[in-house]
Amino acid sequence: MGRRWPVLSILAFCGLAAVMSAQAAVKPRTILIVPFETTGLSSDEQWIGEGAAQAVSLGLVQSPAFVQVDRTRLRSFGQPEAWGEPAVLQAVRSLKVDAALYGRVARVNNELVLQPSVLELRGGSAEPTAMEPVTVPEGDLIARLATLPTAYARTLKVTLTDADARRMEKAAAPTKSLRAFELFSRAQMAAAKGGQEANETAVDLLSRAIEVDANFVVAQYTLGAVHQALGNRWKAAAQFRAATQLDASYPEPYKALGDLFLAAPRRLFDQAVEAYQKAIELRPFYADAHVGLGDARAAKGEIDPAIAAYQKALTYNAINPKVYMSLGKIYYAEKGLYYESVQAYRRAIDLDPQSVEARMGLGEVYEDKGLYKEAVEEYRKVIELDDKNTGALYNLALVYEKTDPKEAIVQWEKYIALASQLPSEKDWVDVARQHLRKLKGQIKE
Repeated sequence: MGRRWPVLSILAFCGLAAVMSAQAAVKPRTILIVPFETTGLSSDEQWIGEGAAQAVSLGLVQSPAFVQVDRTRLRSFGQPEAWGEPAVLQAVRSLKVDAALYGRVARVNNELVLQPSVLELRGGSAEPTAMEPVTVPEGDLIARLATLPTAYARTLKVTLTDADARRMEKAAAPTKSLRAFELFSRAQMAAAKGGQEANETAVDLLSRAIEVDANFVVAQYTLGAVHQALGNRWKAAAQFRAATQLDASYPEPYKALGDLFLAAPRRLFDQAVEAYQKAIELRPFYADAHVGLGDARAAKGEIDPAIAAYQKALTYNAINPKVYMSLGKIYYAEKGLYYESVQAYRRAIDLDPQSVEARMGLGEVYEDKGLYKEAVEEYRKVIELDDKNTGALYNLALVYEKTDPKEAIVQWEKYIALASQLPSEKDWVDVARQHLRKLKGQIKE
């Protein structure tokens, strides 16, 4: 199959019927959280809309009753100036979520007022609900934002104990410093745009937030996540460890460390398992940590535990595309089950059309089965989503060698131009140049 990324080594099969059974067992509400509309506020206060979304997200992640859609999937809608009801409705229908949590922030009689709203999708019809407005006394913004998660949960008819409410409110107020929270929110606004420049801006803002409040654990973790997005592996690991030292009960950095260990060149699978298990111990319904644990178990060749972890992930998040992506690898690479693999990858793509990894996996299956037209289509979609994806360019050139040598030359030249700038691609570039010389020689003959 030419150049390939690492594939899970799993020798057992878990049928699609079992997956669908796990889906049916528990179905938490799938929600989309977007920034509050702030068009009536001054430029200095525009960040409050993002701050509201962050507070709601941090609070509701504490409850197994909700599955939050990753906001990076909103990039396909562009960046609307304001997440008013029309934009929210479009996103809800496109992403097929159960509800969207949104709102607006305004000044009324010189007082800051939060107006939270919920838009639920039922049987194809949208039902917006305006909740009770929240007036913010001077200097009390963080505390008022922290009340939003419980208000949303109760509006969506989720039963909360007093302990649940306290846990949500505590998580939704991650710092006592308004300035630190502002810098954090502005960083999230930058990171949401994607790309190196936006992420570098986010790094600067998060670093400043931590200077203001060194105990701001969520900012420490988020800085690590942005470093990871930039490819700064060691800086990311340092931030994740700093977050765990500041708050050993915060699960996100443990899961992130697991991801780093799993992707490490030195096969740190035992450390990955330990990190994922710690995250799950702290939050048993942490679906992505269960997925990571499954991947780590699979990499170690621990077949049944890996499958059990994937099934557990589906119990807590039945629409998790990462699970289907892992199952797609299992079905084809280890069992040779073409149809089941394609169905799993397609399900992952249906849930997350922006998933580059799922499209790469599907393209590789098509290519290996000799379905070159379908493989080309998937690789080109990957490049549309990520024009710097060297793996897709490499694979595309290999496919064209079998169907269109002249186009293969074009693709090899594109790959070499891009990958020659990356030290990690040196060996692959050398191979690509050999392919290119051979093709040019054949055409001349």
